[in-house]
Amino acid sequence: MSFGTGRIGLLGGTFNPVHSGHLSLAQSAFEGFDLDKVVFIPCRKPPHKDAAPLVSAEHRLAMLEMAIEDDIRFETSRVEIDRQGPSYSIDTVRSFAEEYPGQELFFIIGADTLPELHLWKDIGKLLEMCRFISFERPGTDTCSLTPEKIDLPDPWPEKLLKDLSKGMRFEISSSELRYRIAEGFSIKYLVPQPVEMYIAEHGLYRS
Repeated sequence: MSFGTGRIGLLGGTFNPVHSGHLSLAQSAFEGFDLDKVVFIPCRKPPHKDAAPLVSAEHRLAMLEMAIEDDIRFETSRVEIDRQGPSYSIDTVRSFAEEYPGQELFFIIGADTLPELHLWKDIGKLLEMCRFISFERPGTDTCSLTPEKIDLPDPWPEKLLKDLSKGMRFEISSSELRYRIAEGFSIKYLVPQPVEMYIAEHGLYRS
């Protein structure tokens, strides 16, 4: 990675597999918050999810690199793949902050994650180190999100809700894609074509 002084968006996840919804989310963050770059960060092992359905980290990274290959706004990072153990966001943000001092870091999440942030490791430190920006996801009723539903001390609930945006809605999820592949349905137009070809060539997500 190579950055000058600027604003870096960090988008973590399993990307199992990456799909058009992930890419539209990154684009919404890039445009809506005047970012200089969005870095996709696939995790090795998510701390709050069952990792059993995951394909290998190398497969997931390869699909990500194919998906963003022609877009200079986006990059990938191996920081969580190369780290042993669960992928805690505080460790990732600390790594970026140390390697790129002076950068303004933006952590990109789905709005459905806001009520769960109090469960994250060292969330108080994490909120101080980066700015959280969140976007609506399919099935999320953001109108019902209030400061009282975000179990964090002031001023964080108000700040987090101020940075909640609609973005571009894309009604698809990785779990739905895995189901479609396992059932033999097409995923054309739901993932970039190179990703579709990679999944077929490697026989990923088949039942």
